[in-house]
Amino acid sequence: MPKIHRLTKKKDFDQVFKRGESVKNDFLLCKMLKNQLPESRFGFVVSKKVSMKATIRNKAKRRLRDAVFSVLKEIKKPADVIIIALPSITKKEFSDIQEVIIIMFKKLKLI
Repeated sequence: MPKIHRLTKKKDFDQVFKRGESVKNDFLLCKMLKNQLPESRFGFVVSKKVSMKATIRNKAKRRLRDAVFSVLKEIKKPADVIIIALPSITKKEFSDIQEVIIIMFKKLKLI
């Protein structure tokens, strides 16, 4: 994902966690806060609750990044978005993750 679309600073993460709208699914939680920037920024959280193995956590992050990247061009409103993986994400296929992200973005009115 291009650098301009990454949410990296702790201050930005904290702001989204405190004031952002959220949508939850059985394996994902999505928090969104509108921003004044020209582009949307995304952050991904996959904790050790998902898996103690780093390879599994990294695989989940890669899948989330790819799913978001595939719908990036459709996003209309600039926002800071954090996607948090829940433990059951390890059992899901990429297509399921992609579908749920599209549904969540529609609920948050990003698409």
